[in-house]
Amino acid sequence: MAFDLKLTACLLLAVFSLAAAADCECQPSDEGHDAAKSRTLKVIAIFCILVGSSAGCAIPSLGRRFPALRPDTSLFFALKAFAAGVILATAFVHILPVSFDKLGSPCLVDGPWRKYPFTGLVAMLAAVATLLLDTIATGYFLQRAQDSRGAVAAVAACGGDASSSHDHERGNAHGVSSAVIASATMPNDAADDCDDAEDRAKLVRHRVISQVFELGIIVHSIIIGISLGASESPSTIRPLVAALTFHQFFEGIGLGGCIVQARFHLKSAVTMAIFFSLTTPVGIMIGIGISSAYNENSPTALIVEGILDAAAAGILNYMALVDLLAEDFMNPRVRKSGRLQLIISILLLVGIALMSLLGIWA
Repeated sequence: MAFDLKLTACLLLAVFSLAAAADCECQPSDEGHDAAKSRTLKVIAIFCILVGSSAGCAIPSLGRRFPALRPDTSLFFALKAFAAGVILATAFVHILPVSFDKLGSPCLVDGPWRKYPFTGLVAMLAAVATLLLDTIATGYFLQRAQDSRGAVAAVAACGGDASSSHDHERGNAHGVSSAVIASATMPNDAADDCDDAEDRAKLVRHRVISQVFELGIIVHSIIIGISLGASESPSTIRPLVAALTFHQFFEGIGLGGCIVQARFHLKSAVTMAIFFSLTTPVGIMIGIGISSAYNENSPTALIVEGILDAAAAGILNYMALVDLLAEDFMNPRVRKSGRLQLIISILLLVGIALMSLLGIWA
């Protein structure tokens, strides 16, 4: 289910980019364009962003080898707070202003786009939609997990084979459903270390958070990748390489932390990490493919990218504040330690400051 949603989102964004390429009005100037130099920078960007994304996503999983990086340690909370600060600054400093510029562009002479602040509206609706999706998905999968566990218990009570019931249950679940409810149905699963319903609820919650978080990342990553790939200006691409590598690295740490807390099976965790790492490079390659026909100032491109940027900002804003920061700040371990609260608050502000500072150049 989640993989299908992610794949559909990528295909829709590719279609939108082709539509933008076909609509050529308000032509930009060719001043400062250098196709050969830009192509070299794009290849460097693909490599740097891919390595940065993969490394960021992998760091939280090193907790198995390095105890200091385990989910219950102060360092883990500190890294997540810093990553959340980077994501928050990305939404407010980097994405929202771009959306305001696109939807307020002089090239949009027709329609209501310059007469109403659609960026704020779309960002707000995206945040509310993410809240609803988050709440509904959590409630649904919690109920599925409880029903599945009840079925296994009933079979065991009747002297049946609980494992066959589990196999049947997993056979009827696909995608995120299987990943989320698996923890509550099989006694040999890692997640069955949970002793009570509250712990199982937390596990399901972490699994939903990680899926929704990655789905939100896709929108922004593909769009910014297409914009970079379609650009022929080295002066535009060069600062974006550093900014995107920095952003994707710490966004990867945030997502990797959620994946570790969700205790996914190895195959699911690796699939999510690979999908995240490839989204921006794939967007860059799409941009390179349509760069000869793509016009970033065409009405179609401005409207589609402006709306998607606003939606991405709303989603990232919600995920950073609610699912990353509030989740950790309300953690009993953090609440009981004034020193830890101070550390993660400082690192949150440092993450915000550094990502905001990059807004000067990119």
